[in-house]
Amino acid sequence: MGRTSQELDTAYSFDALRGVQASREFYVAMCPLKIIPKLFIFNEEEVSPQFRAQRILRDSRIPSIANYIVNNPKDYVFSSLTSSVDGAMRFVPDPSVGSDGKIGRLHISMESRLLINDGQHRRAAIEEALKLKPELGNESISVVFFSDKGLKRSQQMFSDLNKNAVKPTKSLGILYDHRNDFSRFIVKMTHDLDIFHNRTEMEKTSISNRSTKFFTLSGISEATKYLLKLKSKTINPDAQNTAFEFWNTVSKNIPEWSLLIEKKVSPHDLRIDYVHSHTNMLNALGIMGHVLITQYPDSWKPKLKGLQKTDWARDSQLWEGKVVLDGRMLKQKAGIKKAADVLLKGCGATTTLDDFEKNESKK
Repeated sequence: MGRTSQELDTAYSFDALRGVQASREFYVAMCPLKIIPKLFIFNEEEVSPQFRAQRILRDSRIPSIANYIVNNPKDYVFSSLTSSVDGAMRFVPDPSVGSDGKIGRLHISMESRLLINDGQHRRAAIEEALKLKPELGNESISVVFFSDKGLKRSQQMFSDLNKNAVKPTKSLGILYDHRNDFSRFIVKMTHDLDIFHNRTEMEKTSISNRSTKFFTLSGISEATKYLLKLKSKTINPDAQNTAFEFWNTVSKNIPEWSLLIEKKVSPHDLRIDYVHSHTNMLNALGIMGHVLITQYPDSWKPKLKGLQKTDWARDSQLWEGKVVLDGRMLKQKAGIKKAADVLLKGCGATTTLDDFEKNESKK
């Protein structure tokens, strides 16, 4: 893409690759972090309403992204920023690195308007991170530049990029989050505990009809948070042991879970006919476990024998209107608490969940 030399007297200049999408040229350049805030100035008053409305920054996200960069200077990872350029831009191929003209130098006039279509929160977080750690300024991020005269394509590009983006599932987020102590523990527990081992869906947050899995990683994680009432992403050895012992003891006191371990029933049949593999019931078990362990620190394990007499059938009136409605599983917090009350009563607890929570709030 050519422009007169006069138009590019003052220009940003980057090593870049040239590509083609939808019959239009685009460029990928490595840009130093220190120029990102200058290259993409986000001033709401200078951005017309039709663009501004789609690019409202959620301020709450920016500090967490900035801290991610600052706290992980050796292994942070960012995907590319994607930008529309309204103004003079010229690509000069470098003949010394090939005859196809795909590698060269990209020049963008400093008079151009540049609008981020994907990555505005990353751009704001980079600016904040550089204030805390200026030495990061010489590191780089890849930026994809599209020529867009008058920014006419920008809205559609923004819509397409965000509409077609695939958000990772909660389970995958847990599986891949190696910095989070709790996530690492949950993954380890699914490998080490018989009831969870090879029976946990590690990627998806739901289980298909023909799957041989019985639990989801996200469901186990959520229920264990209810059990431990963790206030941070760290989990100490005592809490790890408590969680492991709780789920292990539960597995020995729910008859169908014992049959599952012994491979005498199929996960598919249990999922259809019973409620105890579903996330809402796991949450109820976690809530019940927290109450029992708090109230009976030395005798909570024997009390879990009450689970042996519980009617776990999906069509049982115990669960109707709580976690089941006309045979369909529900996930409502109020219903999960009611189910936890049913479990507490069955295990011989002398208090309701409401009374327990009121007493805890007074401490």
